[in-house]
Parts: sequence; structure tokens; C-alpha cells
Amino acid sequence: MKPLSQKTKYALRALQFLSHRKSQDPILISTLADGEGIPKKFLESILLELKNHGVLQSKKGKGGGYLLRESPSEISLGKIVRIFDGTLAPLPCVSESAFVKCRECKDEETCGVRHIMKEVRDAVAAILDQTTIADLLKLVAKLEERKRAEQGDSMYYI
Repeated sequence: MKPLSQKTKYALRALQFLSHRKSQDPILISTLADGEGIPKKFLESILLELKNHGVLQSKKGKGGGYLLRESPSEISLGKIVRIFDGTLAPLPCVSESAFVKCRECKDEETCGVRHIMKEVRDAVAAILDQTTIADLLKLVAKLEERKRAEQGDSMYYI
């Protein structure tokens, strides 16, 4: 799989930010940009794309901004990665949505590389499609708690 684009990473951070807030009030782009350290102009295009794909909704005017259209538990990481980076396949010949036959391949059915890369694609897709923004928030909270506990323990040994 290719590395995640900066757009995808920023989109995931923005969704975490929007999901983490207890209020259902729309969030201003500037608040989100400042809170996550994302360039505002870049964030505007990301949020618009998420809105166009039905992940976010927006409200105009005073008290306006962006908010989630769905629950964080309904937004998979796979969906977000595909919106910004396209296919999850490491080779075009194993893509389900953008299949392109490899020029150098003599026989797709017996190509060992193709079959291994299909397993890679399937494994990555399974993880990303089964992991939601809510799962990501739980993981971050768990990691932060672990870090606090480790830092607390180390204070006693100074």
C-alpha cells in the first residue's frame, strides 16, 4: 500500500477533532485549523470534499461551521482513505475499484506477486474498513492513559 497522503492524514485528524467534541454545534474552520495545526486553506478543501461525500454537513452564517453527518462509529477509516487516496491496492491489478492489468504479467491466474499483493490489499482493507473514527478515538484515549501512567511511574524513580 502506498503511504497516506497529507490530505488523508489531515482529514482523519479533523474527523477526530469533530468527533471528540461533546457539543453537536458546528465547528468553525479556523477553530479546527488552529486546534489541529492544519493550514486553513488546505483544510477548507478537505472539509468540502468530506461534505461532498456525505461525511460532514455544514451550516452557514452565524454559529455556522462543519459537523459530522454520521456518528463516529459509522465512519470507517477505509472510507476516508479511499476518498482522498483512491484504491487501497498496492498494484493496479489487484484493485477492486480501479483494476488495470499489469503490462509485464504473462498470466494473472498464476502470478505469485499478484496473489500476494491481493492478500495485502485484503488485509489492509479489512483493518481500515472495520476500524471507525470512534475506534480511533478509543485507541488514542488508551494510548494517552498509558503514557500518563508511564510518566507518573517514572516520576517516582527520579
